[in-house]
Amino acid sequence: MTTITNATVLITGGASGIGLLLGTQLLTRGAKQFIIWDINQSAINTVVAELTAKGHQVHGFVVDVTNVTQIQQTLATMIASGITVDILVNNAGIVVGKPFYEHSHADIDNEMAVNTTALMHLTREVLPGMMERNRGHIVNISSAASLLANPRMSVYCASKWAVTGWSESLRIELAQINSAVQVTTVMPYYINTGMFAGVRSPIIPILKPDYVVAQIANAIHGNRMVLRLPWIVNLLPVLRGILPRSWFDVIVGEWFGIYHTMDKFTGRTR
Repeated sequence: MTTITNATVLITGGASGIGLLLGTQLLTRGAKQFIIWDINQSAINTVVAELTAKGHQVHGFVVDVTNVTQIQQTLATMIASGITVDILVNNAGIVVGKPFYEHSHADIDNEMAVNTTALMHLTREVLPGMMERNRGHIVNISSAASLLANPRMSVYCASKWAVTGWSESLRIELAQINSAVQVTTVMPYYINTGMFAGVRSPIIPILKPDYVVAQIANAIHGNRMVLRLPWIVNLLPVLRGILPRSWFDVIVGEWFGIYHTMDKFTGRTR
């Protein structure tokens, strides 16, 4: 099991949403430090002030996770300050939420960079230290969208399919060399945060943030390899495997309403 007590936790996109809630949850479970990486300086300042006032040890850094130089420089600053990452949560993500033919080239590149390659670059920098110490836990927030194609989410789905494949491959590689470093891949359905504002799901319930972070924290502690939420998401690979594609489109896409969940998507108001 991964020991959360006295652990230093680094969460990207940690100044809001699931990242903030998970960081707070891990602090309540005994984590020593919560390290926030985010692009929003104002949000970082607010969170650090609020959590520090409650007696927690929290540090925030403004980092563009798509910039490898910033990743390296910030980690160097942390190491110089004596901060060693025990649990890394690759949480930062974005969604464009429109048909592919309306995407600009910049939309495509940015969504893939934030959701996919940023996780790989950051993990590549943090992993050697974990391997040397032979302990640590990497949590990659993928999505149920990595199991199901969906209209108005083409690039998002592509980015999350890549995350799931990479994360699972990394887990297997570490297991093959008997490393104690753990990897958990998280694949949640829509979560009721601002990121997916406007989404409608008539059959499968939209997840409550507090429930999601509690389940992720449990998965970290229990070294769970894969976490899919809610339970019905576990059926998607089976249904895709046994149903003809046209049936799958009708049953899952239309009857369950999945293919129309993004019809009224608005996303975060900036």
